[in-house]
Amino acid sequence: FSYLLSIDEHRNFTRAAEALNVSQSALSQKVRQLEDELGAQLFDRSGRMVQLTDAGIVYLEYLRRAHNHLLTAQRALNDVQDLSRGKLRIAFTPTFTEYLVAPVIQQFHERYPGIIIELTEMSLDAVETALGDDKVDLAFGFDEVFSHDVEVEALFPERLTLVIGRSHPLITRRHPVTPAQLAETPLALLTTSFVSRFHIDSYFQSCGIKPSIALQANSISAVLKIVSHGKIATILPGTIELEHRDLQYISLDPPFPMRTVALLSRKGAYRTVASTAFAEQIRGMLEHGCLSPLRTLTGRDQE
Repeated sequence: FSYLLSIDEHRNFTRAAEALNVSQSALSQKVRQLEDELGAQLFDRSGRMVQLTDAGIVYLEYLRRAHNHLLTAQRALNDVQDLSRGKLRIAFTPTFTEYLVAPVIQQFHERYPGIIIELTEMSLDAVETALGDDKVDLAFGFDEVFSHDVEVEALFPERLTLVIGRSHPLITRRHPVTPAQLAETPLALLTTSFVSRFHIDSYFQSCGIKPSIALQANSISAVLKIVSHGKIATILPGTIELEHRDLQYISLDPPFPMRTVALLSRKGAYRTVASTAFAEQIRGMLEHGCLSPLRTLTGRDQE
């Protein structure tokens, strides 16, 4: 497995051998032996970079599937029922770092300190791919997924809203902000690499306005810092109020469409005891724990 996968990754026998800590001659010999056994050439070595042949593409596709199944089997064997040890792989889209990930992880670690938690921030598209490739166990995302292999469990509603600091001119406003007023408001927005930005741009287009974008950033924490200290506003999920009560959340008219935050997993995948416990904990925190306000924040900020 590792020999062929490394060659495919590096597209060079020398670099693949170095990564595997074996000699190039040993690696080449192993590949030739396998090709002789299969009766097919897997790699085209004629160019500057090693390329998969048609046979190699087919063989590697099934090889990766087998490799993923093997890793799943190993995790199943290592899974301990009492949660005294193990590993939990969680992915999440960026906005959840500001209010959701920390309290959930903190409580889970306090209850199960022997579980090693691996956190990865990625885009929603990357989350779906990672779930399909069995790279993560669970993910925080939205219910608007494209892959039929992803299982969706709705958690709570979320709505994008206008967010300002306490020194902003709109701080005394008692009525929702209209599109015309929003167009005159300097904004600090996330870059187009964020899924939220797609919804924001769609809102501008549907309202027929050209926003006053003062700056763009690929860091949510940077945007929040700028907004909290100045007279620039931003548009972010109203649910961040759970952790950022120093900011003000202004209703828009018309409001952004509601979205549903969801816990994502791969359909039919082996569920470790740790991932099952994690999902149960989230449900409990939303039902009667510190996350329960998330189920009412969105509705309140648009009243």
